[in-house]
Order: sequence, then structure tokens, then C-alpha cells
Amino acid sequence: MTIGVIISTYNNPQWLEKTLWGYTAQTRPADEIIIADDGSRPETAELIRSFEKRLPVRHVWHEDNGFRKTIILNKALAMATADYLVFTDQDCVPRHDFLATHERMACSGRFLSGGYFKLPMGISRLLSHEDILSGRAFSLQWLMQRGLKLSFKCTKLVGNPLFAWLMNHITPTHATWNGMNSSGWRTDLLSANGFDERMQYGGEDRELGERLTNAGIRGKQIRYSAIVLHLDHNRPYVNDEAWQLNNAIRKNTKKLKLTRTEHGMTQQP
Repeated sequence: MTIGVIISTYNNPQWLEKTLWGYTAQTRPADEIIIADDGSRPETAELIRSFEKRLPVRHVWHEDNGFRKTIILNKALAMATADYLVFTDQDCVPRHDFLATHERMACSGRFLSGGYFKLPMGISRLLSHEDILSGRAFSLQWLMQRGLKLSFKCTKLVGNPLFAWLMNHITPTHATWNGMNSSGWRTDLLSANGFDERMQYGGEDRELGERLTNAGIRGKQIRYSAIVLHLDHNRPYVNDEAWQLNNAIRKNTKKLKLTRTEHGMTQQP
């Protein structure tokens, strides 16, 4: 099968560059990478062009008119040709086995829900090209030497396949579609009509997963197997009005057991 990656971005070429470094180090290279750009300034386009000889990267952009991530993700989904698609964000640096893990664990009738490990701002800024390519950025010992505090969440970086399998099965966290690290078959995503374009920040990714679940496409937990480092950042786009709208849409999706949105890739008249 072919595997593609859709990466959302907005005005953060420094973090996007670190993330793209991670895709140059994959043991299973991507067949296509589409950058879904929600209106970034020209610096982002320049960065993406600099990777064209190293990665099968394409750039889809629309004008900056507020938080319209769901719309640009649908445009990227419409461009995609790969059989299987991994969705992630500009601030999520993939471990070297990230795509190989998604490919290995993909199966019919399921979507995959991966994990992330959040780094503090100081270490996020510190990460270099060599740190990411060598894989030492994912070493718990290396991170602790640079000030990371030990916590239960550090178990995501243990890196032992048997331990990861066990943790995937005993974690109480449900397998949801999360924008930082999820994957599914392109045909299933098209059948769901992509993302609901009415939605802004706050559960907009999970709503797609809820429609997939209603259609019998169940989530599979791989949060300890497929890992990204989540680089720190602020969220100026968060607001209560958007949360209330999104929660109402999700409530309706659950109540009516919707499998397809009328406000997605193909709009209804």
C-alpha cells in the first residue's frame, strides 16, 4: 500500500522544519507529504520548497481568515492519492519508526490513534537537526540530561515493543481521532466526507473519529507505539464560543449516529 502524511501548519516555520527533519529519517519513507497551510506568511512556502529534493512534499494554502484548519485539511485530503493517510501537526516530530508503525498496525475497518510526548519550551527550542536524525531526541536519558522532569508520561519513550503493546492494552484512554497523530484509509475518510468545516478549535478532529466509529470504523490504540515529540507553543485561537459550537456539533453527531457530514469536502446545496 502507499502511505501519505497530511501536516497542518500555520505561521511556525521553525517548528515545521524540525518536524520535516523527522520525515527525512523515517525507516519507511512517505509516498506523499501534503502540508495543509491555514494561511501562513511566505516564509513557510520557502521552507517547504527547500525540502522538495528530500521529501515528496506538496503545499496547499489558503488565505488567512481566522482558524480554518478543517477547511484546509479537507483541501489536502482532496489532493491526496495514497491508500493510507497519517494526519499530524507542524509541531509533532516523528520518531524514526513512526510511519513504519502506522503501516504495520493498519488494518481494515479500523483507524489508528497514536501518541505524543510533550516537551517543555526550552528543550523544544534546543532540538537540532542531528538530535532528530540520530534519534537521541527520543532518548529519555538524553532528555533528562537537558532538564526534563521524570513523570509517568515518560513511559511513552521507553521504546520497548512488548512494553508498548502492554501499555496500549491497559491504558484507560480511549482511542480517538486526534489531529496530532492519527491515521486511516483514504476511502474511509472520503466516505465520511472529511472534516466538518463549521468547526474551529476544540474537538474538531475527534468529531471525524466519532463519525468513523458510527460507520463501524473503530479506533485502535497505538499511543505507546507510534510516538511524536510535541513541541511547546501557545494557543491564541482558543475561545469559549468555538468550544460551545463544536460541542453542539459533536453532541448532534452522537445523537443522530451520523457517519457523514453535510458540511465537509462535498457541501450540500
